[in-house]
Amino acid sequence: MDDEIATSAEALEAAALPRRCDAPAEDGQEGVPFPEALNNRPVSEKSPAEWAYERLILYIQNFEEQLDNEHEVAMGFTGGDAGVLRIEGMGFFDPDMITYYGTDQFGAKTQLVQHVSQLSVMLRALPKAVEEEAPKRIGFRLAQALEKD
Repeated sequence: MDDEIATSAEALEAAALPRRCDAPAEDGQEGVPFPEALNNRPVSEKSPAEWAYERLILYIQNFEEQLDNEHEVAMGFTGGDAGVLRIEGMGFFDPDMITYYGTDQFGAKTQLVQHVSQLSVMLRALPKAVEEEAPKRIGFRLAQALEKD
């Protein structure tokens, strides 16, 4: 138990800051640090869609850092036959919608729109497209977009 005493202002500030707890896999991979853009506004001022979008970016970025040059990140969706989506972009529509852009396992252009209350995705490593020299890494590009906002 922590016996530290906090002022009202400190307690309010701590409640507004994002927190994360990850138990790293056996390889010791730590979670990526929070970009400063996540702390620009208190969580209480963000819509559920914006907050889910920002956190998904961190998960994708961390997952990509664990991949070799032969694999790219994709999402599997639970609870249906949507299959697997090779992620090429993401977005949100306030207050409560998340959207994923990419291609399915057959190469067809695909977009999935999901309500935040239904958010349940599985990050998967798929072999990179044969014609591509380097794997596409979207986590860094998405995190840069957060910094611009």
